[in-house]
Amino acid sequence: MNKQALETLLTEKEVARITSLSIASVRRWRLRGEGPPFVRINSSIRYQPSDVASWIASRPRGGTREVKE
Repeated sequence: MNKQALETLLTEKEVARITSLSIASVRRWRLRGEGPPFVRINSSIRYQPSDVASWIASRPRGGTREVKE
């Protein structure tokens, strides 16, 4: 595998910072199977940045309600 093709993995803390949520929220997503895919390395949990970006992009968006006149 080409070393340049590897992404630097994110920690739970970094994912929490990126999403502006708590580490507890990130852990809760993982335990419920609702969050981005993760990689377990021994007892450590890591996330690929592209998986986190794809997961965020897949989340429902607000602000699309039409105004009735």
